[in-house]
Amino acid sequence: MNDLSKMDLVKYFDDERKSLPVTLQKDKLCSLIQKNETLIIIGETGSGKTTQIPQIVYENILRPDEDVVVTQPRRVAAISLAERVSYEVNTEIGDLVGYRVRFIDKTNHFTKIKFMTDGMLLRTAILEKSLSAYGCVILDEAHERTVNTDLLFGIVKKVQRSRKHSSNPLKVIVMSATMNADLFADYFGNAQIVYLQGRLHDIKIFHAKKNVEDYFHDTFVTIFQLHKEAPERHDFLVFLTGQEEIENMALAIEHINQDPSLRNYPVIKVRTLYASLPTNEQLKVFMSLEPNEFARKIILSTNIAETSVTLTGIKYVIDCGKVKVRCFHPETAMDALKVENISQAQAEQRAGRAGRESDGYCYRIYSKTQYDEMTKDPVPEILRCNLGNVVLQILAMNMDPYKFDFINKPSTDAIDQAYKMLGNLGATKNSILTELGHKMTKFPLDPRYSKIILSSVNYGCMEDIVNIVSILSTDSIFVSSLSEKKKKQAEDAHTKFKSSVSDHIMLLKTFRSFRKIRKDSKSSWCDDNFLNVRNLEYADRAREQLLDICRYLHLPIGQSCGDNFDPIRKCLLTGFFENLAYINQDKKYVTVNAKKECKIHPTSTLFHSYPHCVLYTEIIETNQPYMKYITVIDKEWLVDIVPNVHQRHNYQVLMNSDL
Repeated sequence: MNDLSKMDLVKYFDDERKSLPVTLQKDKLCSLIQKNETLIIIGETGSGKTTQIPQIVYENILRPDEDVVVTQPRRVAAISLAERVSYEVNTEIGDLVGYRVRFIDKTNHFTKIKFMTDGMLLRTAILEKSLSAYGCVILDEAHERTVNTDLLFGIVKKVQRSRKHSSNPLKVIVMSATMNADLFADYFGNAQIVYLQGRLHDIKIFHAKKNVEDYFHDTFVTIFQLHKEAPERHDFLVFLTGQEEIENMALAIEHINQDPSLRNYPVIKVRTLYASLPTNEQLKVFMSLEPNEFARKIILSTNIAETSVTLTGIKYVIDCGKVKVRCFHPETAMDALKVENISQAQAEQRAGRAGRESDGYCYRIYSKTQYDEMTKDPVPEILRCNLGNVVLQILAMNMDPYKFDFINKPSTDAIDQAYKMLGNLGATKNSILTELGHKMTKFPLDPRYSKIILSSVNYGCMEDIVNIVSILSTDSIFVSSLSEKKKKQAEDAHTKFKSSVSDHIMLLKTFRSFRKIRKDSKSSWCDDNFLNVRNLEYADRAREQLLDICRYLHLPIGQSCGDNFDPIRKCLLTGFFENLAYINQDKKYVTVNAKKECKIHPTSTLFHSYPHCVLYTEIIETNQPYMKYITVIDKEWLVDIVPNVHQRHNYQVLMNSDL
């Protein structure tokens, strides 16, 4: 549709809206929203609930001084939906309709329909506990059950109760694409449920004939088998697990696409979609191909494309059956990123992407037996994540985490572990936020990252630590999806950034160099140095936001330790003292707390060395646990830097250990 004028788009959307199931039931919906303080709307794919219901609420329900806010788990959905609705009502984005996501605020005091990520509304609730500007909160994609959405459930329920007999009661609408309506209805006190029929077209589903071992290879083979059979302009959506996998697949497709035997087939235009991709790059997936182009668009995406966003032209979905999830084990205090099987509900959501506009096809890179073995629904994030930030945010709102009204309550052990971590960080004392803890709540970060930023004042390296945290907020800045020949060139190019003692220092040196390059030369400089310019630009935006928070807290920004990196290593220890491992006599690394064997990740600059004691940022589990982002630590530092912690038995083992 990129060849249409804005007026053409307005007419196109207006014609399309008239046939949407939501529009056809508009009067019924208006009546239900008026009568009920909470409404659960289960809307099938294509029903129009996400774009139309906010408009119905604004036009028919709200008072002139009230706004409606719609939450989305992902920023690309919040942005694309806001732009779609702004077209439908024929206004510029940021006027009547706007959005707020991390790093971008496209709203003003005239904006009445606001699309936000759930994290942005959560931060709004921390600052303005009654959410008084909003007459209606719409929690969309509730079935995804992100941590932030689950927290918002408890918060809006409490706000709704407190405003019930006031002059501005709060209406809550929970919208979901799957059939877990009873769970939501029970949570809100037997709330009214309404079902909206969708416009899902027929989808033919094909499973692998036998159990799949190498899903990446089989996905690649399936792409090219279908490419040779499918008509031109029939686009593909391919689900993969993460940025690195997506970029490796894009490189493989690009390589094969140059094969002379494919000359008579449509040209493949690869588009990528993942969370850390800059917003302008994410939005490219919505752009249509040129009208007369003999081509096919293949979108490689993480689970970001499972819900909310409508990708036009998709006729084929290729589902690898995997997803990357973060899991925390409170009994070992281990936080790991793992590739796991999706649930059956996710499989159905993915297949549904092929039937938004016409009949489609879904090719599952797993057998029917493997599908039957999947869990019915995904485990809510609140039940598998480190609750440190959750507890911190609940305390910031003067609530008790043990009594918080979770829709699925985490275990007491998980909350205990979060309190323990926050106490060791100095964020809480006797279960109450300290002054340091209040400062930590201002950062949209894991508490450990907030702590090292605040600690950096004492070490004279705030500029450096903010840079490191910014880099860690995105995916890898080093290009890895390369041919063997180019891998050697990349290694040579990266040598000038290397550090013999720390991956974190290597990230810092790379980022420092990037920031010195002129804006118009950054892209070519990154190409020459085999660096990911998009991830570095994302880190640069994260840096500006973090520095704004530091200014708000009146912290002395601009401090740098130059080339003396010991202060940085010590500062990292103030937040990540729980993430330590030492080498035993068998030359194997053992984590200090969990006593779990692990290895240094092959991408680490320390991969071929054996330092005695290391700090790691995270553990990634594939076939075995790998420590990622490593810094060498002098064990003697523990005594001075974490005096209350080093006394524990586990740390005594480290202190007394020798090679």
